Amino acid sequence: MSKSKQSSYYLYGASVLVVVGLVVFAANNSVGQNAPSPYDGFAQCLTDSGVTMYGAWWCPHCSRQKDVFGSAFDYVNYIECSTAARTMNQTCRDAGIEGYPTWDFADGSRVSGEQTLEALAQKSGCPL
Repeated sequence: MSKSKQSSYYLYGASVLVVVGLVVFAANNSVGQNAPSPYDGFAQCLTDSGVTMYGAWWCPHCSRQKDVFGSAFDYVNYIECSTAARTMNQTCRDAGIEGYPTWDFADGSRVSGEQTLEALAQKSGCPL
């Protein structure tokens, strides 16, 4: 067998291994993304109980608060307060938001800053 033909087989074999590896990697990643979060029910309870989080896309405290929920944050009633220019939109001005994140509760109370899940559970009555 010539060296060029042998090199072609090696290249072909390596290409197949790379493709198979990428397919396996993609399949494993998609499985993890579709798995429910242990906080899905809690986050949905917050929304069902009239709890709302106000935040801004550029706010590091808001990012950390969202990270605490993980994928379950999709179930939280969230209102984005900031425009592309990092100014507060009218919805949040009308709501009297002064900082981010701000949590509003059905009883009319409000807390500002990052909250633990335990604090949100106690304030909302939602089981954690």
